[in-house]
Amino acid sequence: MKNRCFDEIHIENLQIHANHGVFPEENVLGQRFVVSAVLYCDLRKAGKEDDLTASAHYGEVSQLLTRFLSDHTYKLIEAAAEHAAEAVLLSFPTVEEIELEIKKPWAPIGLPLDYVSVRIKRGWHEVYIGMGSNMGDKKRFLDRAVSRLNETADCRVETVSDYIVTAPYGGVEQDDFLNGCLRLKTLLAPEELLDRLHTIEAEAGRKREVRWGPRTLDLDILLYDDLVYESDDLIIPHIEMQLRDFVLTPLCQIAPNKRHPILHKTVEEMRKDLTR
Repeated sequence: MKNRCFDEIHIENLQIHANHGVFPEENVLGQRFVVSAVLYCDLRKAGKEDDLTASAHYGEVSQLLTRFLSDHTYKLIEAAAEHAAEAVLLSFPTVEEIELEIKKPWAPIGLPLDYVSVRIKRGWHEVYIGMGSNMGDKKRFLDRAVSRLNETADCRVETVSDYIVTAPYGGVEQDDFLNGCLRLKTLLAPEELLDRLHTIEAEAGRKREVRWGPRTLDLDILLYDDLVYESDDLIIPHIEMQLRDFVLTPLCQIAPNKRHPILHKTVEEMRKDLTR
């Protein structure tokens, strides 16, 4: 998602009366805020066909921002910006990213200044997730995981592979797995998405007792845009995806030409290498 180059629609200095601030009088009396936004979209079709439905209606976006910021109250303009940006992304399918700035003129700091502002950039991310189960009703656990992700407001499941039966990995004696992959569009950051996946696993009764042991549900982030990321809890791309046929076979079905950001090989190339 992030390697695409989008066109831009600019909304500059939209004036909105709203009630955001840490002081009680700011929440009661309200004040003027000045909002600017850059909408990142693919405008090729709109431009070629003169079709408004293929674009993002800047008038409707301006109305939404005005309504949203007027109807909600936040202590921090950081929170106002975060939630307003999310509202635009969820409401306008053609907007892939938004850069939003909220200016607060005459901020009450006891010093002369024109304004303070917060500027954020948020957008949809393309994520590939591996799924596995080898306990109970395996298909039901995988299907339920897909449904639970789709029920999350800031996640949209776009494609799901076929499920395949695979031998267990890691040397622990156990039942065969049912594995699959899905492509997800999400507004969640990597660690936020990991927390969401862990919640879905816990709902399925997942126990983390034996490494590579049996589990009702296993959900792994394989690829997140073209991100290379490492923390104590998460490594992206998944550190062993290129070694696992039960990952590459279903992933190849839905994204054969997706390229690994470190190895620079496509999923199909990695699968052929593993087969050889």
